Amino acid sequence: MLDVLGKSTSINVRKVLWLCQLLGLDYRHLGADGTHSADATALQSRNPNGLVPVIRDGDFVLWESNSICRYLAARAQRDDLLPQEPQSRAQVEQWMDWQATDLNTAWRYVFMSRVRQHPAYTDEAAAATSLAQWNRLMQQLDQQLADTRAYVAGPVFTLADIVLGLSTQRWLMTPGEKPDLPAVQAWFGRLAGHAGFDQHCRNGIP
Repeated sequence: MLDVLGKSTSINVRKVLWLCQLLGLDYRHLGADGTHSADATALQSRNPNGLVPVIRDGDFVLWESNSICRYLAARAQRDDLLPQEPQSRAQVEQWMDWQATDLNTAWRYVFMSRVRQHPAYTDEAAAATSLAQWNRLMQQLDQQLADTRAYVAGPVFTLADIVLGLSTQRWLMTPGEKPDLPAVQAWFGRLAGHAGFDQHCRNGIP
């Protein structure tokens, strides 16, 4: 049995849950609703950062969401999601890393301010700057999708689409002025045809 630790409100946990459903994996979701608390506490202690997600596959424990996604795709031998050919794989991983670094850094303040309404994020000027940076990066994604005319790394749905689909869902739900991004909108619609999208990505967006 594969154990997945973390609340489903976490964007990084949702990456893993979406992939698990897409792969048709048999898994146990710990820490989602207070159940299995002893197992969840024990598993979280295995991550020195104290963060989620964490997975346990038998005796093997792994943390960091993108590493978990790579592991599960490779474990399932899904070369469509994570190619073995070096250049094709590098393109997928490039966009995964971009999501985890540049894009996440840009959206954090405005999302925490306007969606989560966290008391530590009340500077409206900082929120506006965050949204402007996020919009600029989403325009970069829009250009990439206009070039591929399909999915982020090319003609095939990959792990890059999972991680960036979740960031795009957050962009769509965050209040504020945003540019019209037709390639992003069309691509987000295409994601709806993949298992797990409604449960772990759409999150209430029509």
